[in-house]
Amino acid sequence: MSEATHSTGRLHNTGPGRPTWTHMALAVSNVDATVQWYESFTHLRTLARHEDVDGRNAWLADPDEKSRPFVLVVGEFYPGHDPFAPAPHHPLGPFAHFGIELPSREAIDEIAARGKAAGCLALGPVQMAKDIGYICFLKDPDGNTIEFSYDQGVFETARDIWQVAV
Repeated sequence: MSEATHSTGRLHNTGPGRPTWTHMALAVSNVDATVQWYESFTHLRTLARHEDVDGRNAWLADPDEKSRPFVLVVGEFYPGHDPFAPAPHHPLGPFAHFGIELPSREAIDEIAARGKAAGCLALGPVQMAKDIGYICFLKDPDGNTIEFSYDQGVFETARDIWQVAV
């Protein structure tokens, strides 16, 4: 440990200069199966993996968002090591979900067809109201809902309101 780390008590040298949304976390039954699913059905890739006596986890993120990373943490507790036990870990759904906006209707149709073939399509593809767009829902290996949308407007609205150039 460096002298600076030791004297400040910090383990890491870099952090945000202001409050920053960095991650969401899900308890999963099998980290490897979950990582394989997310890397197959989404644009997320493994950023890091960790393991200790209580369990193991993986951090998944968009490799093209290096300057403002947002991480999906998936954690598997070993039997008898879940600090939240006996409380159950409920999956996201049916409405609670992670949302991923795709660039075309065809991309929604393709991910829905792949999800159907894999047995994890939960809804759609379907055209919803204008602020929802063309969507489909898939379920990950633990039953969490992942929404894929086209023309939903979340991306555009945030950029328009906060005046960010594309």
